[in-house]
Amino acid sequence: MNMQRLASTLEASLDPSQNKQAETTLLQQQKEPGFSLLLLQIVASDEYGSTARLASALYFKNFIRRNWTDEDGNYKLPENEVVSIKRELIGLMISVPSNIQYQLGDAVGVIADSDFWRRWDTLVDDLVSRLTPDNARTNNGVLQVAHSIFKRWQPLYRSDELFTEINHVLGKFSEPFVQLLGNTDRLIDENKSNKPALSQYFSTLSLMMKLIYDLSFQDLAPIFEDNMQSLTSLLHKYLIYDNSLLETDADNEAGPLEVVKSEIFEVLVLYSQKYEDDFGPFVQQFVGSSWNLLTAIGLGTKNDLLVSKALQFLTSVTRMSQHAQAFNNEETMSQVIERVVLPNLSLRESDLELFEDEPIEFIRRDLEGSDSDTRRRAATDFLQQLLAQFQKLVTDVVLRYVNHYLSDYSKNPSANWKSKDTAIYLYSSIAAKGAVTASQGVKSVNDLVNILDFFQANVANDLMSDSEVESILKVDAIKYLYIFRSQISRPQWRDAFPLLVKHLGSSEYVVYTYAAIAVERVLALTDATKQSVISPSDVKPLSAQLLQHLFQLIESNPDPAKLQENEFLMRCVMRVLIVIRDGSIPVTDTVLAHFTKITQIISPNPANPRFYYYHFEALGAFIRFAAPSQSDKFESTLYPVLVHTIQNDIQEFMPYAFQLFAALLEANPSGTLTTYYASLIQPVLGPELWSSRGNIPALVRLISSLMARGASQMVENKQLEPILGIFQGLITTKTNEAYGFELLESIMANFDPSVIGPYFGTILQLLFTRLQSSKTEAFSSRFVRFYHFVSARIDRGLGSDWFIGYANQIQDGIYVQLYLGVILPDTQKLARPLDRKVAVISLTKTLTDSTAFAEKYAKGWGYTCEALLKLLENPPTVASTDDAIADQDVDDMSFGVGFTQLQTIKRPARDYWPDVMDVKTWVATQLQEANVRLGGKIQAFSQDRLQSPEMLQGLSMYMNMNSKRG
Repeated sequence: MNMQRLASTLEASLDPSQNKQAETTLLQQQKEPGFSLLLLQIVASDEYGSTARLASALYFKNFIRRNWTDEDGNYKLPENEVVSIKRELIGLMISVPSNIQYQLGDAVGVIADSDFWRRWDTLVDDLVSRLTPDNARTNNGVLQVAHSIFKRWQPLYRSDELFTEINHVLGKFSEPFVQLLGNTDRLIDENKSNKPALSQYFSTLSLMMKLIYDLSFQDLAPIFEDNMQSLTSLLHKYLIYDNSLLETDADNEAGPLEVVKSEIFEVLVLYSQKYEDDFGPFVQQFVGSSWNLLTAIGLGTKNDLLVSKALQFLTSVTRMSQHAQAFNNEETMSQVIERVVLPNLSLRESDLELFEDEPIEFIRRDLEGSDSDTRRRAATDFLQQLLAQFQKLVTDVVLRYVNHYLSDYSKNPSANWKSKDTAIYLYSSIAAKGAVTASQGVKSVNDLVNILDFFQANVANDLMSDSEVESILKVDAIKYLYIFRSQISRPQWRDAFPLLVKHLGSSEYVVYTYAAIAVERVLALTDATKQSVISPSDVKPLSAQLLQHLFQLIESNPDPAKLQENEFLMRCVMRVLIVIRDGSIPVTDTVLAHFTKITQIISPNPANPRFYYYHFEALGAFIRFAAPSQSDKFESTLYPVLVHTIQNDIQEFMPYAFQLFAALLEANPSGTLTTYYASLIQPVLGPELWSSRGNIPALVRLISSLMARGASQMVENKQLEPILGIFQGLITTKTNEAYGFELLESIMANFDPSVIGPYFGTILQLLFTRLQSSKTEAFSSRFVRFYHFVSARIDRGLGSDWFIGYANQIQDGIYVQLYLGVILPDTQKLARPLDRKVAVISLTKTLTDSTAFAEKYAKGWGYTCEALLKLLENPPTVASTDDAIADQDVDDMSFGVGFTQLQTIKRPARDYWPDVMDVKTWVATQLQEANVRLGGKIQAFSQDRLQSPEMLQGLSMYMNMNSKRG
């Protein structure tokens, strides 16, 4: 392979105008042997330039993530390549610049997830052997590798295996680490006037603070526990350390001092929360130093993270009652509010610049839950923790300051508007108890204040006034309603909601965006009876104008990056469409045009996963509620747009496109497969689409919908075999086995048994092989559910006898082993009511309709009856389909990775027997009718084949149930 050409392709992969073609080329090149080692060669060589080296490190990281092991932990790369990567990677990572180190560090973390420590038991020894007494660059590389590996422990559940790994590390790494910590401390002292060396050693110290956190996260490392006094002395030394050589000139850039002190506070928070017995005696010195730091530090943004971490430490300490008592007097509390809380709650010039210059960033930082590392959020958390300890004291002191700032504002509103902002923020901080929830806002309030009175007296006018009101005060007013939305009654919302809608018309970006955020959340708000606080009937008359205005705001800047910047506006569009439901039908043409335009603009470069998620979620809602009455219009408009997504391999959009195609098809009331969808079948069976894991759930949904309407066409076009080939690929992997069963159940539900018959033996062979070679509880459960599905569908010519015939053709007598060893025991483990209901129907049909069980499996008939009666002890009740649409958590770490379900068009689990509601009555009827039809055989079988009087009595109850009721 031409290395220079590979380097150029990698560099092009970082250029938005070339990355699609570059990615396609790289996907082909990565199939060649030794590709990963070529990437490392480019990373290691200076001749390729920094951009190509960084691109190569990025691609290597993602290549390793996709190709290191399969789901069973087996290497996907040749063994010699695996060995070479492990041998070369650590030394390479130590030698490259820090920006490349981070990418290689992530790759090391991926490898460690699979191999460390049992398949890479030399790693820690290798790292320790590379540590030096005074070479900071080498040490920093080693410590960066160590951090990449040890930070993996933080989210893991405690287990013997985890602590075996941690102890393996501590046994080899602890002593050298502590020795290096002492050396680094000494070298910092010796080089206090040597700026280059000092900066390097502070980088070492920073990494060591991270590692103290890593090594302490799951449990306090013995070496730290035994040396707590010396460790806390060193932490305290650098918490109060100062050296002008480490200061940065830029006011907005944290320097080495601020970074290290922030990391020290993270360790202190961890120790105060988890290791109070060991750390408690040393807490007070850190509290005093934190107070001194917070009262002396400047307001520059370079200090924001440090201030936030210091406040988080004080918040953590305040949870301990013995330390909190230091604040339990009016004078001290006043000092805390005045000298620590207020300076960090008040708006700064940098905040106003952000408001004007980067409004979307201002909103994201300011929104509840997204700003945990801002001064305001940290100060609020500290104040609320003090409130939890001393409610009356804090309320009384804070209200004095609130009144002071309101009074200052009233003297000169235009000049002193910041005072009012501070007053509202301060009041909100003590009025709310607990976190602001995504669904309800504040659920509990301070009973010593009245949030509605405060709103009427100090906030409402800023919403209602048509005169000039400072934009941030309008935002404060909107946010007040947003935070306390669940505390406001339905009649009160009837008056307040139009005021929120009015501010969507603001010319100020932050104002109209906050209005959209509040409108969306209020429209989603329900009361204790699950009724909407804002009635859909109140929204429908406004909806056309509301939607048009929201789309205009989204499209106001046609630049693709700017158009998709503001996900909050699109989320509001989604919510309006969900609320008004079929009320969107009159504006179909307009709304379809907007969705089409936006999709076309953002398709070339999808940049904001939250925006395009809400975009497709909104389109899903529109299809769900408006397409059934005008399916031709929806299909003719959206088909070209969605097909363009597939043809142009827009991978970010494809899982959404397949879901939307399925929803469009299911919304078409004709019940047939139109030419639009018939032309889709062949492309979606192609292996390229199935190679992307994120496509699989959506493709299974789409193919299942296509089969439901076009099974006969698929048979004519010989498309069943490719579908079965897809099933075979899915069922062999643990990751996709559930989708394999979903596809298989759709095949069984939609194709005639005579069509499936020639393939069913092979299908069973695949399933039996998995049960024997790599059975898991999840696979077994899905297999049992599939068996009952087939066994219950006697109405389609299936049933237990049909299954038995094919099973015993594979191996004579295998069915009995399977039935007694897997099916009957695991039937009782089925958890979902719908699955248990299918099992009840299956077992009942086996008793009443199976020739094999009547004539051949006499004992099996008794075991089946026993399993049925056990299921009926807790009869499954399938809840009626809930029409509510759940919210997707876009802050979840897994959001946007692979497949994301569109909630607005999520297909509920299908109940093939909706008429069977009371399963006990249905079972009784089936048994009694079969007994009559078979000349009393059911009664006779029960006498002969049931082993215990209890079973006989249980079945008799069902045999006589209806007659007793009559």
